[in-house]
Amino acid sequence: QVQLEESGGGLVQPGGSLRLSCAASGLTLGHYHVGWFRQAPGKEREGVSCIGRSGDVTYYADSVKGRFTISRDNAKDVVYLQMDGLKPEDTAVYYCASEPFPCSAQEMVPALMDYWGKGTLVTVSS
Repeated sequence: QVQLEESGGGLVQPGGSLRLSCAASGLTLGHYHVGWFRQAPGKEREGVSCIGRSGDVTYYADSVKGRFTISRDNAKDVVYLQMDGLKPEDTAVYYCASEPFPCSAQEMVPALMDYWGKGTLVTVSS
């Protein structure tokens, strides 16, 4: 059974940082492109960032560019999302997902993802 699991969410003040992790069981995450998505209350799930299998390709939504950094450690089979300069509008449940297609802005569509984690809540508030 394939499971992805996110961790690292929590409550942080505006301007603070968090690092999310995505790990998997039942598949080797290093064989997949991986995307991070988020869903705020009352809003649709949106793509945040993705990374290619080898880490050579990355994509960021305009709303997080320059503040978030995606990376992966294939030796540990983990994908990270470093989030700096957090804003209240970053508050959402964050999900990681495995992508069958190469990481790009065009492929960051929830319906195109293979497997999903259950999400981790990030709350940015003073």
